[in-house]
Amino acid sequence: MTSVRIRTAVPAEYPVVGELTAAGYLADGLLDPGSPYVAELRDAARRGREAVLLVAERGGRLVGTATLAPAGSDLAELAGPGEADLQMLAVDPLARRAGIGRALVVDALHRARDARASILRLSAAAAMRAAHRIYADLGFRHTPALDRSPAPGVPLLTYALDLTLTWCDRCGRSLADGGHQPCAAAELDPPRWCGHCGRRMVVQVMPGSWSARCVEHGARTG
Repeated sequence: MTSVRIRTAVPAEYPVVGELTAAGYLADGLLDPGSPYVAELRDAARRGREAVLLVAERGGRLVGTATLAPAGSDLAELAGPGEADLQMLAVDPLARRAGIGRALVVDALHRARDARASILRLSAAAAMRAAHRIYADLGFRHTPALDRSPAPGVPLLTYALDLTLTWCDRCGRSLADGGHQPCAAAELDPPRWCGHCGRRMVVQVMPGSWSARCVEHGARTG
């Protein structure tokens, strides 16, 4: 299989990227073709000006895209100070199931970390099951308090990845390794490992609460 290259889009590619983004969303049946949001999806030029517009290239052809918006950008919907938003992840319907969406998300999180963002946030329609699997696998955690519905019948689930952490606090493995879907499903359980150093924490579970203490990085409670 031809390898995938993730890079920033150049202005001459904006029309193609816009159509690719709209096609990805429409193929999933997430939008009515007449929805005003389709025009936003096609406006890749704005995303290229105001954020980092990523594209996935395979065999000389653009097959995916995502937008990384820093806090303060007009495009950033969830990011607070020092954070970043990942938006409009889309993959050509004919190029799916090849790891392209995951490659885009991984590249975006590395760029956000290099820019010293503390948290990478995103939202995705509840029906985008493949995208949710990618996010959980990479260690993103659901943030129910930020879930929203921009239009009737269009629920969006929100996620966050703490970019200051290196280790999964549920299984103790590197977040870069992936395979953290079971960990995301256990989000109500107390953490067992320190996300900063990977040390096993001392955990105490009490009725209705818990505490977890790392000898190096202190205690957490929940």
